[in-house]
Amino acid sequence: MSILLIGYRGSGKTTLGSALAARLGWSFVDLDQRISQAAGMTIREIFQRHGQPHFRDLETLHLLQSLKLKNHVIALGGGSVLAKANQKAIAEARHPVVYLKAAAQELHRRILADPVTAEQRPSLTHLGGNVDEIRALLAEREPIYRSVKTVELNVQGKAIDELVDELIGLIPLAPPGPLSR
Repeated sequence: MSILLIGYRGSGKTTLGSALAARLGWSFVDLDQRISQAAGMTIREIFQRHGQPHFRDLETLHLLQSLKLKNHVIALGGGSVLAKANQKAIAEARHPVVYLKAAAQELHRRILADPVTAEQRPSLTHLGGNVDEIRALLAEREPIYRSVKTVELNVQGKAIDELVDELIGLIPLAPPGPLSR
C-alpha cells in the first residue's frame, strides 16, 4: 500500500507528504518533481516548450509508474486526476487517496508565499494565477477530487504535525505495521 495525496497547488501535498513519509518511515515521491527531473526542466518550461498536452502525457506516464510503488507517500500534481484514464488507474491501484482541501483565498496566499511556485509553475488560465483562477479551477476540479478521494482533509489553520496525526487516524484499511496507532 502507498498513500496518494491530491489537491490544488498550494494545498500542502509536498510539505505534508514529506512529513507523513518521514513519520511512517516510507519514501516520498512528488510526481511534479519526478517529471521535472526526468525532463530536465521545470514544469513551466515543459508548458512553454512543449505545451500542456505534452505535460499531461508525461504526468500520466509517471503516475502509472508511481502507482506500482509500495510503502510510499506520493504527492500527485494538482491536475493529475483530471484525465479519466488516470482516475481509472488510481481506482484500480486501490491506494488510499487523500484530498487536501483549502479555500481559494488560502491557496492563493500559500502560492504567493512560495517563491518556487512562481518560478517553476505556469499559470493555468488567462487569469494569470490570481485568486479568480484558483476559484475557477477549483469549481472544475473539486468534484473530480471528491470522486477520486478516499479521505478528505481540511488543511487550513493546522500545524503539519497535527495534520500528520489526523491523517494517520483517517487512513482506511491500514495494514498492520507503520500506519497502526
